[in-house]
Amino acid sequence: MRLNPGQQHAVEFVTGPCLVLAGAGSGKTRVITNKIAHLIRGCGYQARHIAAVTFTNKAAREMKERDGQTPGRKEARGLMISTFHTLGLDIIKREYAALGMKSNFSLFDDTDQVALLKELTEGLIEDDKVLLQQLISTISNWKNDLMTPAQAAASAKGERDRIFAHCYGLYDAHMKAC
Repeated sequence: MRLNPGQQHAVEFVTGPCLVLAGAGSGKTRVITNKIAHLIRGCGYQARHIAAVTFTNKAAREMKERDGQTPGRKEARGLMISTFHTLGLDIIKREYAALGMKSNFSLFDDTDQVALLKELTEGLIEDDKVLLQQLISTISNWKNDLMTPAQAAASAKGERDRIFAHCYGLYDAHMKAC
C-alpha cells in the first residue's frame, strides 16, 4: 500500500523527533514500519539500534509481523518492538541490582497491592475500604514525589499522616523483600 505525502514525509524525516498523530485506521503502524525499513535500508542503521515502542500489545504484534516483511527478516534481526510496559519491565530485569531489587522480583497489580496493604495494616487501620483507598492514593502520591517512608513520616502533620507513613514503611519494606 502506498503512503500519502504526509506519511512519506514522516518516513523520510530523520533529523530529529517526528510525531505521527492520527486517528485509528489511518496508517500510523504502516508509517512506523516503513520508517524502520527506511532507517535500515536508506540510512544504514542497524536494526539492533532501533526501538519501536507502542501502547498496546496488538500494535506491537502488528509491527512485528509487518517488520518481518517490510525490511526483511534478516535485516530486522535485533530490532526491538515492544509496549512501554514491556520495555520498562525489560529495563528493570536488566538493572534490578542497581535498583536495589532481587533478581526474582514480582510484579504487583492493583489487586495484589490492596491485599498486601490489608494484611500489613491489620490493627492499624480499621476494615474501612475508603480509608484503605486513601492510603493507597497517599502512598502513590509519595512515590510520585520520590518521597521515602522516612521523609513521609517526617512531614506528617497529624495522627492519620503518621499512621499512613508507618504503613508506607511497612509496604516499602515488604516490596523490597519480594
